[in-house]
Amino acid sequence: MRLKRTYSSREVAALTGLTARQLQLWDAGGLISPAIPSHRTSAGGYTARRYTPIELFELLVLADLRRRGFSVNQLHLIVETLEKQFGARLFDATGGGGKVQLLTDGQEVYARTETGDLFNLLKTPAQPLLVVGNEKLLRELKGKVIRKKRLKIAD
Repeated sequence: MRLKRTYSSREVAALTGLTARQLQLWDAGGLISPAIPSHRTSAGGYTARRYTPIELFELLVLADLRRRGFSVNQLHLIVETLEKQFGARLFDATGGGGKVQLLTDGQEVYARTETGDLFNLLKTPAQPLLVVGNEKLLRELKGKVIRKKRLKIAD
């Protein structure tokens, strides 16, 4: 996939598997906003929201978490905790080379710092966890492009 400067809502929806309505609601709810918001034109219509590659990547991660069963409220909590406690964007923690890395076991989302401290972002984000045993159950969170299969129309 070749990166562009910005992506329309339609392109983002196609790549993430999210609907245009989900993107609109997530923007209105403050979860993630486009770099260039929609605005009214002189002709009475509206322009398309435009997302940067970093925002696209973050939306890919959020869409993956949503498909894994995490609620929108939990997604808000993850994004807010990363920003407030670790000073990091979702992009930094999921492939942007930041000081914190996001991991999941499918039930919870954890942040691992450079020093190896582990925090549960959904339960007690300010308290480091004592990890005993195998950490191999945790998987790094990354964005995944959704490839939609094209339907073949029979003649």
